Amino acid sequence: MSQMSGCVPCCNCCVAVPQDQYVAVENFGKFNKVLSSGLQFAGFDCCGICITFRGVSARVDQTFVTVSTKTKDNVFVRAQVAVQHRVQEKAVELALYQLSDVQGQIDSYVSDVVRSYLPVMTLDEAFEKKDDISDAVQQKLTTEMAAYGLEIRKALVTEVAPDASVVASMNEINKQKRLRDAALMAAEAEKIKHVKAAEAAADAAQLQGEGIARQRRAIIDGLRDSITHGTGETMSTSQISELLLITQYFETLRDVAANNKSSTVFLNHSAGSVADIASQIRNGVLQAGPAQMQM
Repeated sequence: MSQMSGCVPCCNCCVAVPQDQYVAVENFGKFNKVLSSGLQFAGFDCCGICITFRGVSARVDQTFVTVSTKTKDNVFVRAQVAVQHRVQEKAVELALYQLSDVQGQIDSYVSDVVRSYLPVMTLDEAFEKKDDISDAVQQKLTTEMAAYGLEIRKALVTEVAPDASVVASMNEINKQKRLRDAALMAAEAEKIKHVKAAEAAADAAQLQGEGIARQRRAIIDGLRDSITHGTGETMSTSQISELLLITQYFETLRDVAANNKSSTVFLNHSAGSVADIASQIRNGVLQAGPAQMQM
């Protein structure tokens, strides 16, 4: 608010009222009326003694209030609230004569509301419920400042800022959490890789065993057909086993001879030794059968 003078020298009979101001007319210091914008006649005056003017802005003004307090989890924060207010057109007299420090009054009400809300919230809730705090501040100011001719357009919590060390700690917590999640995911991927590799090895071994079994079956069938072909005779199970053992024996000799890195192996190699090996294996199988039946 500010003092104004008329547009006629040494006289306040007429005054030019700006569009963005409310101008009050005072007669010998007492409020008389409010003039609208434009050139207005205020009354008869003598050298500015009888009539004086007092003006106040009609624009929306914004006041910033910073409140320091702590949350429910004992974290000190600094909350900044922006209050948008203006003088009510029908309450210019109250705005001019009832309140001397608008900024201080708004600061007190905002601090009261913020310090009653934030201490019952955690830090995370303070960030999530800024709108609730804004609504509470606006409701409080609208009710209280109406008595002083002020209209509260909006109250906004523009910032909730913890201490720098708290921000650094929160960032470190989030960083470590994400690193842990990344490590768990990497370990899970490595586990899946090993499990799949083991499953593949098992399947390969199974297929390899089936292939070897089919190969030996074909060899036995071929040997049996070649021996019994045209004779009408059949081979017994023991004879087939001996053929299989003889085949495996010669395959072993072939593998040893084909491996250039193997050590020298001395074997008693003769037709009789092959028959000997076959009889030893057969006797071992026959002796193991009754032992298993007795257990």
